[in-house]
Amino acid sequence: MTKRQTTIITFLSVIVFILCFLVTHRLWFRLDLTKTKAYTISKVSRNLYTEIPDYVNITYFLSDRLKTIVPMPGEIEDTLREFAAFSKGKIRVTVRDPIKAGLSSALEELGFQPRQVQTVEKDQASFITVYSGIVIEYLDKMEVLPWVISTDTLEYDITSRIRSMVMDVERRIGVIVGDSFRNWREDFTYLNQVLAEAGYRVRLINPGDEIPDNLPALFVLGGVEDMDIFALYRIDRYIRQGGKILFAVKGIYVDTAGGSIAARRQQDQGLLDMLASYGVIVRPELALDRNALTLQYQTMLASGAVQLRIVRYPFWIGVSAENGNREHPVSANFSGLDLYWASPLEINAPAQVQTSVLFTSTNQAWSMVNSFNTNPEISYLFERDANETRGVKILGASLSGIFPSFFQGAPKPAREDWYTDEYPQDELPDMPLNAIPSRIIVVGDTDFATNMINASGASYNLEFLLRAADWLASDDDIISIRNKLPYIGRFDKIKDEETRASYMRFSQILNIGIVPFFVILAGMIIASKRRSRIIAEIKSAKEAAGDI
Repeated sequence: MTKRQTTIITFLSVIVFILCFLVTHRLWFRLDLTKTKAYTISKVSRNLYTEIPDYVNITYFLSDRLKTIVPMPGEIEDTLREFAAFSKGKIRVTVRDPIKAGLSSALEELGFQPRQVQTVEKDQASFITVYSGIVIEYLDKMEVLPWVISTDTLEYDITSRIRSMVMDVERRIGVIVGDSFRNWREDFTYLNQVLAEAGYRVRLINPGDEIPDNLPALFVLGGVEDMDIFALYRIDRYIRQGGKILFAVKGIYVDTAGGSIAARRQQDQGLLDMLASYGVIVRPELALDRNALTLQYQTMLASGAVQLRIVRYPFWIGVSAENGNREHPVSANFSGLDLYWASPLEINAPAQVQTSVLFTSTNQAWSMVNSFNTNPEISYLFERDANETRGVKILGASLSGIFPSFFQGAPKPAREDWYTDEYPQDELPDMPLNAIPSRIIVVGDTDFATNMINASGASYNLEFLLRAADWLASDDDIISIRNKLPYIGRFDKIKDEETRASYMRFSQILNIGIVPFFVILAGMIIASKRRSRIIAEIKSAKEAAGDI
């Protein structure tokens, strides 16, 4: 055998070994050019095997036909194989076609959601039933992802569920809907859905009911006028016990239930005073901003005809990504928020409490402090207080540390009509003597968490609330996975009319004038060089022939 033959055989053998590794998924290579490395599993997921004492089985139930129609199932399978490759054998991945295996009925009992997909074969359209869901099993525990067709949140879904199963900790969150005119199932449908999809078990708690000490996190949505001192004592004690809470409250009541959007100052029953004692003052004002969303409404003309109007409505603030705090886990990789009739915040934290601003308005914001006129038909009154109040407004903040009790030195609340033999007055537990460090998030708006997000398509509001839930539940490394998601910007990011017009003019000049000019100039330069080269070649040929 010659040296050349030996080299060729050695080279081909190396190629065969590499291909074998690729086929068996033992060798992984992925070129991820996204800024946040969105398509590379994070360190917490790669090191998940160190937390797993036994084996985790992941079964991806995928219809073979679906793989031939769309590419996403292949990406999902690659991500699952990557989990297995880094797990040192602790995570096992299996891919099965439920239809071929005869498991369709069993999977649907687990909550799987088959979909109808249209296919075209030989010029004939037909519908087929397909599955794309995941079952995660650890010992006697099981988690189900009934429909998965994207890798956007796949790593978060897998890692968070495996961790909760291994640690035997249920992902729970409590919710108190404080406003009497709101209902969780009817007014917070999308929030309920996104929390469930993230694996959270939502526990509804009526104002004044007992809040379990071991509840990881709690959302308090409204309640300035409806939660009495008895309900506030429960919340205050929960915080002193180390409970973490998001408060979504405002200082101004806006009649969204009746549809008049008439506004007035809220009659605080103690909630705003309690938040002020923790370090956040919710101003009895409405924030307005040049960076505003559009409002669509109907108006009656003098002729009696109904006209549909679309206007910029400064009470609806589009919080931009650049106005979020990139250093805080909740607002890192911030896509923005849509706020509706929000109240500005003021921070005045007591000792042992650390604060962070999560997001603000632009510097072109202002406040309405009296005679709250919110009718879009009288927009000339909107800027009445602008000169005195213009500037950046804090709209969301976080606090961490040991919070003082709002009831310090005061007796436990009691209700005269609440005392019975079945429910004695002393049922309220004592306030703990020593407080445990806690976390609080305050957003100066309640409507941003409701189904009102439909009005502006604000799905990023739900993303923010989910990150808030994770941070409150102390899963900081889990939040880092969500922060790797590809950045989704706003389609209407530039809301100022003059700024948008200037950018549009610049784009027109760039695309219609500057770019064609340089293309023509480059063509002329290339043509000139080519002509000079041809002339030089002809001259050289004549000189070589002795003509010159």
